[in-house]
Amino acid sequence: MTSDPAYTTHLPGGHHWSLRVRRYTTLTLTARDADTNVGLLCYNPENLLERLNLPDTLKCQHTFKLTEGHCLYSDMGRIFASITKDELGWHDSVGGNLMAQHLKAKGWAHQSYQKARNQWTRTGVDAFLVELAKYGLGRRDMAANLNLFSRVESDNEGRLRYVSGHCQPGSRVTLRFEMDTLVLLHTCPHPLDPAKEYPHRGVDIALDTAAAPTIDDPCFQSRPENARGFANNRLYHLGL
Repeated sequence: MTSDPAYTTHLPGGHHWSLRVRRYTTLTLTARDADTNVGLLCYNPENLLERLNLPDTLKCQHTFKLTEGHCLYSDMGRIFASITKDELGWHDSVGGNLMAQHLKAKGWAHQSYQKARNQWTRTGVDAFLVELAKYGLGRRDMAANLNLFSRVESDNEGRLRYVSGHCQPGSRVTLRFEMDTLVLLHTCPHPLDPAKEYPHRGVDIALDTAAAPTIDDPCFQSRPENARGFANNRLYHLGL
């Protein structure tokens, strides 16, 4: 990304955002606070049935976490985006979304918009549903989401543990989109976040453009499967 990106904005904590981004658009997210969480979903705007598939993303790259050099796959074997820069080294792929029952279990007070205005306690599920509705989608179209900036580890018994302090103020991650993509974001807290009160942690958004990746691109080279994913993208774009 250049020093002067094409577009910047700030997404406050507990909010949501979406945009149809073009092929070879870069999206850089910068955390303003420690333990920021950004939920992400991707859809093909030309065929909304095609969406982010995290199980395939993890399986074909032989990983539990996602970081620089990894790609985000659709359920059609194509690559929505590549992680081209990452200052954290780990983004959660299994934690899912904050739901209403999590608010209750954590003892986080439910604050309505009428009472708390922009500080209301929104869930990740509700945030995504608002954005999905803008494109004629609903609850049945919800896929497993990626949690950027968050780290969740598994012990030998399979118990998941949220790692506090993994994200620090100023931490950044950059995605390069390899096909036109409808991208949805929210800044609601991670469902395993141990904060005593609902945290409002925002993120800065910067959009720019990048050159098409070459065969020596690190994301292309990181796994043999990624080379096949990029080939699937080339075939897809020949057919458009």
